[in-house]
Amino acid sequence: MKVLKLSAQGLPQSWISLEQAVLHYAAEEVRWEMGQRVAVFHGGHNAVTGLQSVIEVNSIIGTKGVPAINPFELRPTLSNGKLFSRDRNVCAYCGGHFHEEELTREHILPLGQKGRDTWMNVVTACRCCNHRKGNRTPEQARMPLLYAPYVPSLWEDFILRNRRILADQMEFLMAHLPKSSRLHA
Repeated sequence: MKVLKLSAQGLPQSWISLEQAVLHYAAEEVRWEMGQRVAVFHGGHNAVTGLQSVIEVNSIIGTKGVPAINPFELRPTLSNGKLFSRDRNVCAYCGGHFHEEELTREHILPLGQKGRDTWMNVVTACRCCNHRKGNRTPEQARMPLLYAPYVPSLWEDFILRNRRILADQMEFLMAHLPKSSRLHA
């Protein structure tokens, strides 16, 4: 389970472990918290009062400090898993819905024609369509794209990079997605 760490201003910073979250709480760096309580950690006993220390961790925390991520400069890293999720496991050529192992990263302008490996030049394709298109552009192969590529926003990237998002974390992230996002249900 991961905790969604936000800046004090509410911008996503990272997915962190429960242990990392506890360190933020113990260092008194948590400015605010949202979502459900996901864990309770019991520490040692105070020598003077005899009381045991307790840290309760929520699924979303806002921490002190200057954000490590500027949302306007962000270029999310490209991976097949995030690409397939962005495109909802739908082939850009035949429109079929496939399991991840049946999909490929397809370069619109092929690498062999000086295409680049960037979000704006890749789409999800089934193995059959990728093989059929080969080292040609969609126009050359007479295989028009059914949807256009796009660079995911900061909010989309946080959804795409974590497969086990709690409902309250998903609700928070989904509320910030651009209207044009394919991640809307």
